[in-house]
Amino acid sequence: MSQQLPHGEGPGQTDEPGHAAAAGPPRRPARAGSRWTTRRALNVSVAVVMVALVLLGGGGAWVHARATDATGRLVDRSSPALIAAAGLENALVNQETGIRGYGLTGRRQFLDPYHDGLTQQQAAAGRLRTLVGHDGPAAQDLARVLDRTEVWQREFARPVAAAPSGGPVRLALRDAGAGLESFDAVRAALGTQQRHLEHERAQARAELHDVAVLQNWIFTGLAAVVFVMLVLAVLGLRRGVTEPLGKLSADVRAAARGDFRRPVQGSGPADLRALASDIEGMRRRLVDELAFSDEARSQLDAQATELQRSNSELEQFAYVASHDLQEPLRKVASFCQLLQRRNADQLDDRAQQYIAFAVDGANRMQALINDLLAFSRVGRVHADHTDVDLEALFGQVHESLSIAIEESAATVTHDPLPTVPGDTTQLGMLLQNLLSNALKFRSPDRPPAIHLSARRADGSWHFAVDDNGIGIDPAYSDKIFVIFQRLHTRETYPGTGIGLALCKKVVEYHGGTIAVDHDHTPGTRITFTLAEHAPVIPAPETTEPTLQREVTAP
Repeated sequence: MSQQLPHGEGPGQTDEPGHAAAAGPPRRPARAGSRWTTRRALNVSVAVVMVALVLLGGGGAWVHARATDATGRLVDRSSPALIAAAGLENALVNQETGIRGYGLTGRRQFLDPYHDGLTQQQAAAGRLRTLVGHDGPAAQDLARVLDRTEVWQREFARPVAAAPSGGPVRLALRDAGAGLESFDAVRAALGTQQRHLEHERAQARAELHDVAVLQNWIFTGLAAVVFVMLVLAVLGLRRGVTEPLGKLSADVRAAARGDFRRPVQGSGPADLRALASDIEGMRRRLVDELAFSDEARSQLDAQATELQRSNSELEQFAYVASHDLQEPLRKVASFCQLLQRRNADQLDDRAQQYIAFAVDGANRMQALINDLLAFSRVGRVHADHTDVDLEALFGQVHESLSIAIEESAATVTHDPLPTVPGDTTQLGMLLQNLLSNALKFRSPDRPPAIHLSARRADGSWHFAVDDNGIGIDPAYSDKIFVIFQRLHTRETYPGTGIGLALCKKVVEYHGGTIAVDHDHTPGTRITFTLAEHAPVIPAPETTEPTLQREVTAP
């Protein structure tokens, strides 16, 4: 993590009051919030709104039912009943007019209104009976009207209508006053009926008006409740959700920009405060992690400085080993050999053996120094990545090993080899070490058969060096790539134990891996990969270190 801690924070520093200098400015006092969560507040608000809407909806349904009832009574009963009562009155008036005209003149045509009135009376009475039913004041009014009509018709109208025509009816002239009084009773009953029906219609109209007013008030109240609920919902969301979320977002963005000294404060519902508390815990954890990271980075920087100094000393040692130590070794070997040649006749067999031991030790020491120098130079000297033609490079390595190949009667083959990015010198050392190992560790009962295969897969080149030699025990798979690790004595197989370690370093420097394939039998198969494209590597140091030595006069 490359984020730098703000000034003043470090390991062990917290946001407690006792560490205010390390934790930054004083924290804002946390407001005591309710225990209500956003979900609970939302559920309660929705429940209240639903109850209000149900109540208002129920009131609206009740008002609608009343309006329907009042409208039905007005349209389907009161007004039709009043019209039917007027028709009944008109039928009775027609009857009275016809009877009176017939009684005065004795002409039969005056009875036509009477007979039509009878028909109209029956129709109007049937209609009224259907509308007002058989119970109630309206039914009683209708019965009263019909009863008085029956009295008038029985006592006056029917006798007059049954009298012979041709002249005035003496019954009509004689009982005219009684007939008029009887019909006035009918008129009075009709007036009472019509007044009651008009009153009932007026009541239905008034009730319908009241219901319409109440309905308007209910719809107005419903609209007002919905508006108030919307306003309260907006205000509640703003105060309980958006504002706390805005403050929390501001604190989180400040932390995201690197201001880890700013505490994350929670407000609003309980769940938002819990979220803010979790984020504050994460912020403190990040502060601790960053403090630890800075401390670790400081330690790594110190170790890197120490490692750089150590590497510089090692490079100086490699320089001394390659230039200063080899010269005395050459002198030791040369003078021992010179001593052996000049005094050969004076040295016994044991002295000859000792001189041979000294010369062999000096030579092996020189070979070891050269191998160590080559191992240290991998990735440091001759590290320019260019396009390397492995086909041509393999030919050069094969030529340099031609004597060993001829002496061992080995067969060395290879697949078509590609061109890869890398360092020519190092890749040459890689191929030479792998081929020379295959020649060195050959089986005594068969000639060596060595093959280098190549295939492309997963964006890299996969190579394998197969032989039919003595093979490698799987238990030593990792050990063989460690420097100075040997599986055989120097007397059995010569060498310094650096070859495969050098191969591993070269392959890893070129962005690949190297391993032993134990599924291959008989013999050994060493597999390695090389990147198809040049890996990104740090710029190597291409010059040998300058070693200042004290020079003494001979």
